[in-house]
Amino acid sequence: MKFLCLAYGDEAGWNRLSASDKDDVLAADAAIRARGNLMSAVRTEVSTVTSWDGNTRVADGSFAKPDLPLAGFSVIEAQDLEEVVRLVAKTPCARAEGYIEIRALREPGGG
Repeated sequence: MKFLCLAYGDEAGWNRLSASDKDDVLAADAAIRARGNLMSAVRTEVSTVTSWDGNTRVADGSFAKPDLPLAGFSVIEAQDLEEVVRLVAKTPCARAEGYIEIRALREPGGG
C-alpha cells in the first residue's frame, strides 16, 4: 500500500535539535529513501491554481493555512498505516516540533 506523507515544520524546530538528533533524523530520511520511496523537501515559494468558474487563476501563497509551513513530502510503500507511522516518526518534522500528515493513496482502478 502507498501513503502520501506531508511533512510540516520550520527552521526554528530544526535548530532546536541537537547535532546528534539531526544526524539521527537525517539517517531516518535516508533509510526511507533507501527503500526506494520518493521523498523530497519543498521550497518555500508557493502558488495556488483555481479554476472554479472555468477561468484559471494563479495566486501566490498556499490555499490551506496550516500553523507550520509544508516542508516536504514523501510517497512511502508500506504494509499498513502502523508501518508508515514507525518510519516517519523518526524523521525531521516529526522530531523537530512539526507534524506529518499521512494519507493512504487509492490504487488506480481500486479503492
